[in-house]
Formats: sequence, C-alpha cells, structure tokens
Amino acid sequence: MKETHSNKAALTGKIIAARGIIYEVEFGNTLPKIGSIMRVANDQHSRLMILGYIAATKAAVLSIGGDSALPIGSVCELYKEQLQIPVGKSTLGRVFNSVGETLDNSVAIKDAQSTAVEFKVAAKNAVVYSNEIIETGIKAIDFFAPFVKGRKIGIIGGAGVGKTVLVTELMHNVSQTGAGVSFFVGIGERIREAHELYENLKGANLLKESVMYLGQMNESAAARSMVGLTAAAAARWWRDNQKQDVLFFVDNIYRFLQARNELSIMLGEQPSEGGYQPTLFTDLIRFEDSLDSNENGSITSVQSIYIPADDISDPAVVEIYQQLDSVIVLSREVMERGVFPAIDLLATQSSLLSSDVVGERHYVLATQVQAILSKYNELRNIISIIGEGELSLNDRSDYQKAKRLIAYFAQNLFVVQPLTGNEGEYVSREDMLSGVEEILAGS
Repeated sequence: MKETHSNKAALTGKIIAARGIIYEVEFGNTLPKIGSIMRVANDQHSRLMILGYIAATKAAVLSIGGDSALPIGSVCELYKEQLQIPVGKSTLGRVFNSVGETLDNSVAIKDAQSTAVEFKVAAKNAVVYSNEIIETGIKAIDFFAPFVKGRKIGIIGGAGVGKTVLVTELMHNVSQTGAGVSFFVGIGERIREAHELYENLKGANLLKESVMYLGQMNESAAARSMVGLTAAAAARWWRDNQKQDVLFFVDNIYRFLQARNELSIMLGEQPSEGGYQPTLFTDLIRFEDSLDSNENGSITSVQSIYIPADDISDPAVVEIYQQLDSVIVLSREVMERGVFPAIDLLATQSSLLSSDVVGERHYVLATQVQAILSKYNELRNIISIIGEGELSLNDRSDYQKAKRLIAYFAQNLFVVQPLTGNEGEYVSREDMLSGVEEILAGS
C-alpha cells in the first residue's frame, strides 16, 4: 500500500484492538508513514511506532515503552515522522536506550545533533572493503580469524561458554588502538554484564571514545528489537558525517531475532521453519546492511551469537552465520578442559584467512597449524586405545606440537583479572606468529 502523509496536528487515530504491546489503530483517509511515532493522549504520553498497514485506514503499531495496558478507544496523534536520536561528541561516554534516551543518570546532553532511525531495509549502496588488519592482542583470534576493518565477525557458542567475556575483552583491547569510535549494543543480555563493561571502560579511560546502547533482557520485545537499529543509525552518522571508522560490538544478535519473533507472534503471523517469524531473513538483513562500510569510513562489527540448545543447525543461527566474514566458535568441550578462551581452533573459520589479506607468512603458518590440529583430533582416538607410545616418531612429534599449540593459544584475559588474579595478556601479531613458528620448528 502506498504511504501517505498529512499535517502532524491533523493526523490522529484511535486504538481499536490490542494484542500484547501491538495495537491496531484506525485512522481517517490518511495513514502515517511506517516508522512514524504517535503519542497517546494520556498522562504518560505513551509512544507508538507504526509497524505496517492492515487495511486502507488501519495500521499495526508498536508500543515503544512496552505498555500493554492502553485502553481501547485511546486517541493518538502524530508526534514525529521519524524517530530522532542524539549524536555527536556530547554523546561519547554515555549510555542510551532504544529510543535515544540516556540511562546513566548523568548530566543532560547539551548541544547534541540528531539523526533519524530507519526501520526498513535500506537501499543497497556500494560497499567499500579494506584489507587493513585490526590487531586484537588475542592470539587465537588474530591467528585463526583476523579482524579486518569494515568486516563482520561473529562469536558463536551456547550458554555460559564465554561469549560476553570475549566480546568485552575485544572491546577493551581494540578500543586502545585508536581505531575509531566504539559502540557497544546490549540486546537481551544481563544488565550486570553491561554495567561491568561500563566500569571496565571507565577504569581504562576508554569510555570517552565509546557509546553504549542497551535493550536488556528485562525490557520489552519492542526495546530489544529496536535498540540495534537505533545504535546502527548513530554509527552511520559517525561514519558519514564525521568520516570516522566505527567499531560496533553487539551482544547478542540472536536475541534481536528472538525479539522480532515475539513481535511476529503478537501480530499473528504464521511461523516458518523452526518456529521463527516468516520475516527472519528480512529482519536480519535490515540490521546487517545497516552496518556496511563506504567511502566515508568503515563499520567493523563484532557480534556474539547464542546457540539455542547448542544446536548450530538452528535456522536463526544458520542465517546469521551466512552474513559473517569470520566466525569464532566457542566450545563447551574446550571449556570443560580448562582452556580459556574456550575457542574451538578447528571449527573457527574465516574467509579472510588468505595470503592476499594476512600475507604469505601468516597464511602458510595457518595452513600448517590447521593440518596438525586436524591430525591431533584423529590421533586422540587412536591413543585412547593403544597409547601414545605406539605411534610412529612422526605422529608422536605432530601430536606433541598440537598439544603445545593448544596450550599456546590459551590466554589470560584482562576483563577477568579481578576474578582470577591472573594478569591479562596482550600479544602482538608479530610475537604471535613468531611463537607459532617456534613451536612448528620444534624449539
């Protein structure tokens, strides 16, 4: 249906049906455009966002504040044609919710500029890619899944295997490189984790170049589904208006799709395979395409991905997986062996691990290490039956090298130092490659 617009003061509607935090609003002959913000004439001035059209004079709207008790017959009027959020230097070091309101109880933001939030799939523009590597200081990641400016990196794993800890460590390490403005977006995760990250960044004097957006697990599906797109709009403003590179950390992208699924159920949509919303792919693309790089600057995205029931074949996980350039896999089996970070070195994959991107030296070493680790997995089964002493000298040598490599890629992290008492480590890419060469040489 064609979108039509009218004068703000004259454009009003009436709530005629409710389904959770989704309402059906009837208008006159004119419908507000999708993404418009309506305000209810009540004491709270409850805000509604136009999700889509139901009929010639009816629209489905979403209660932004999660209010599910608006009475039938309530009148609402057009408040804003687009959600506007604050941006600019005055927003650095601040914490925002899904509609750009501050959450940190600090002083009011003054002299901030604003930008509009789009809640539809943007037109696909030319994407500018770079082969510039961003060093993380984490050996396993820099070796097996190198960060490349402007690309998308995923950290995938089940519950309790260290996804949030690793995302926090990456933000802690990479923010110190001066690679640009850092965004942290918390979607459907624990508020405690966001508070710990805030204090870590503040303690390391990194908060002044960071912005946080939170829609945590205690909030409505509306907040959790909107906060990622809101933060992405702010990130694009820094990319396009300030010509700055952006580091965009998301914890957890699966929770974004989960929130969209909750809204789909409220809308009465027919679920697709696996019980997910029929718009699963569109919802994901709407978010991922908002994080592209262009000639103005890059947006490098790091996204943690929860695996429900440790099932990597889950439809939502598969869709997310296909949008990423590198995937770091966290394994419960590795964690149970006491290896941290609990990265599955063989399952971790990257399309960027090529000689064109990382150089011939790194590429050759990675090929050799992957071959030895693959052989190690095969030999473990044999050793469990006949023992290591029955292996050939060559196999025994490779088995010992693999054990040393696995131990080498374990690492103490800065963000858990107060809990473990072990001092965090930052290993440069050059030192990491030299260390791998020494192990392969049998030193």
